[in-house]
Amino acid sequence: MELLSGVRTSESARVLLLWVLGLLFRPMVLAEQEGENLSGLSTNPDKGIFAVRENGTTCLMVEFAVRLTVPFDVLALNGIDLITEQAYLPLPRGAEIEGKCASTESEIHISWKDNAYTLHIYFIKEFRDKGVEVWKVSKVQFFYDTAETTHFINAYNPGKHTASTHRLSALVTPAGQSYVCAAQQTLTLISTDHQKGVTLSMYDIQIQPFDITSDFIFSEPYKCITDQRERLEEALPFVLGFILGLIIVITLTVYHFHLKLTAQQPQLPRDRSMYKNM
Repeated sequence: MELLSGVRTSESARVLLLWVLGLLFRPMVLAEQEGENLSGLSTNPDKGIFAVRENGTTCLMVEFAVRLTVPFDVLALNGIDLITEQAYLPLPRGAEIEGKCASTESEIHISWKDNAYTLHIYFIKEFRDKGVEVWKVSKVQFFYDTAETTHFINAYNPGKHTASTHRLSALVTPAGQSYVCAAQQTLTLISTDHQKGVTLSMYDIQIQPFDITSDFIFSEPYKCITDQRERLEEALPFVLGFILGLIIVITLTVYHFHLKLTAQQPQLPRDRSMYKNM
């Protein structure tokens, strides 16, 4: 009987453990995440629109135009020396999308050319001074294959490489808002191909990796400093012109009143000797 009781207790414990594990892993099973390419909605042929959805709801959206500049080696005509060439890779609108969403971390994977090229962008949410919550781009990786001959022509010793950022803190944006920037933003990634520098250029950007409240709709925009500075520089001549015009109007008005007051005062004769004779 004691043996039977021990078996039942062990079996009950195993069932309880499975039940607890089922509860723990259930959200992971239910949280189905999929990527969607919405680039066909953009009127800009160079710009892509990509989204990551969780259980049918948008949890991450990226809208931008991207170009990567990748250096690679080719053999010189003498057959001995190496020359560094540049490959220019635009991000195609027909790219494939994958991604992951969580409360404080999210990421998007953009692949094209049969996975010869894959761009990974990682986002995190954090608290800064005075309890201000922000999100930012924390890491960017680019996986590429110089054996792909569309862009890498006559590459020397072709193969797969990875370019990554280091200690990145970019596009810092208040939580609950989307980052918006028309101006070009540039990041430098260091490649495993002899530490070459890969340049990632983005422009016409709108990104939101967290707190999207409406499906496929960005939240309130947070404009980048570059756009704010450019807008100020555009408005500065008008502001200065307005101030100069106002100064001229005030000066003319004061001068007009001065002339009017001067004309109303009695004029005394300049030669006062006639008063002495009287």
